[in-house]
Amino acid sequence: MHHDKRTAEFYVLSIFFAVFVLFLYGPLSAVLILSFQGPDGGLTFPLNGVSLHWFFNLFEKQAVGDFGASFQRSFFLGLMVMVVTVVVSLLAGLAFRRRFIGATALFYATVASLVVPSIIISLGIGVVFQQIGIQPNWYSSAFGAHLTWTLPFGVLIMFAVFNRFSPSYEEAARDLGASSWQTFCYVVLPMIAPSLVGVGLFGFTLSYDEFARTLMTSGSYNTLPLEIYGMTTNVTTPVLYALGTVTTVFSFTIILAALGFMSALRRRQAKAS
Repeated sequence: MHHDKRTAEFYVLSIFFAVFVLFLYGPLSAVLILSFQGPDGGLTFPLNGVSLHWFFNLFEKQAVGDFGASFQRSFFLGLMVMVVTVVVSLLAGLAFRRRFIGATALFYATVASLVVPSIIISLGIGVVFQQIGIQPNWYSSAFGAHLTWTLPFGVLIMFAVFNRFSPSYEEAARDLGASSWQTFCYVVLPMIAPSLVGVGLFGFTLSYDEFARTLMTSGSYNTLPLEIYGMTTNVTTPVLYALGTVTTVFSFTIILAALGFMSALRRRQAKAS
């Protein structure tokens, strides 16, 4: 009886997982297939030939917009957000290991932006920049808007990391004569490095595909999500699917690179120990 119950639960969970995977990757598969339409193909099935025509057409500015420049803006904005998110999250994690006056209020102020609608934050930052006479732009106002989204997640991750971090490692290093800086560089930092890579990846991906907090803060130059949104209103060819395929492949490449880097760090730590 017990065995039959466990078998039934296994099949229910398997079906649920299969439906979830189909719901998650089914649309991506359709976009991937349709991006290889022939030159005379449309936005729907069936395929009218197979070619790379729309991938080449993607980079023709006069046809689909400024994809190359918008991609560069999103990429560099993501890198900027990633670096600041990693550094500030690390410093916050170290600071909150000890109690200090105002710690609770600072914590709630940090995570408060997660419960505020993104479009409200975008609108507020855009209005403030205009009122003080500074033109909103992707590297200034949009940069700040993205940090209100990535920093709370980064800080929460580092809180969890340091909550499980045993201070005995640092105490042992100090007993052996290491200074506070040496303890951090040679003991703490190598141990939390995989988590920092995860925070960086999280910050980059959140920034790279952020739409709502960029809408009112990017100024006259679109980031990639805004460019894609604009394309959906005026592009009636499979070039839109080609763009989806390119950006999806890029996203998966970044994720695999980060996972490979974390795996290399773990192997190095295992050999060192």
